[in-house]
Amino acid sequence: QVQLVESGGGLVQPGGSLRLSCAASRSIFRLIRMGWYRQAPGKERELVAAITSGGITNYAASVKGRFTISGDNAKNTVYLQMNSLKPEDTAVYYCNANSAVGVLWGQGTQVTVSS
Repeated sequence: QVQLVESGGGLVQPGGSLRLSCAASRSIFRLIRMGWYRQAPGKERELVAAITSGGITNYAASVKGRFTISGDNAKNTVYLQMNSLKPEDTAVYYCNANSAVGVLWGQGTQVTVSS
């Protein structure tokens, strides 16, 4: 069973930066896309950013221009650079991987933006 392991969450002041990382425990067969979702208390999980195996990216409107997703296909690793963080970015961030054989989720990492 492939697992996604996230790291990099924490507490940061508004305007600060964090970098999230997600690595697969082993190679993902026929990987299509990796991405990050987030879920704030009382809200539904939403897509933050995603990157296809071909390098095409897409972002939620609320993070465009502030967050950057990147990936290393060979290592099945994805990163999320988050700049100019706002209190409304506070949430549990989940790594996601879509492949031809199924969907994988990480355990989640907490990001808290507060002064």
